[in-house]
Amino acid sequence: MTPEQVIFILAAAVTLVSALFVVSCRNLIHSAFWLILALFGIAVTYVLLQAGFFAVVQVVVYIGAISILFIFAAMLTRKVMQDSGPQNNANWWLGGLIALVFFVGLTFVLLRVPGMTALAPEMREGSDPLQQLGVQLVSADGYLLPFELASVLLVAAMIGACQMNQYRYTIALIHLRIDFCAFSEVSNTHILI
Repeated sequence: MTPEQVIFILAAAVTLVSALFVVSCRNLIHSAFWLILALFGIAVTYVLLQAGFFAVVQVVVYIGAISILFIFAAMLTRKVMQDSGPQNNANWWLGGLIALVFFVGLTFVLLRVPGMTALAPEMREGSDPLQQLGVQLVSADGYLLPFELASVLLVAAMIGACQMNQYRYTIALIHLRIDFCAFSEVSNTHILI
């Protein structure tokens, strides 16, 4: 085994074990720390794939921003973060079986696709991988369609969140108006008496 293969196996094992602890840990803060370790394992995998840009983005954006924001949000909430209820329901085995069937089916289908087992083409000497990524993201025969679909999906989610927030704000204003009117009537009644 080459050193890269050993590092990959260790990074994959750390990622899988920490991802398991993310979903099974009772304490939310501990789950967030396990998430940081899982994301770090993915960053190591990016380094092994010689995708330095993605590794840096993984560390800076996901570990450095999102995970830390998640920890701060969890720590600043007033509710106790310790869950005392059971973590598994009676049908946990059914969910595991369904996940296993999907995993085996997806693996079977992906191994039948001709390009899945092929190695990535070698990059030209002196070419910038970040520039090639940028060109592929905006070229019509590259990843333009998935890139634009992802942006449309994010915009739709943002519009939905704004709409839900507007609905809550409207309901809160209606309740505030009703409470204010009720208080005004009570105050006017006291004044008249």
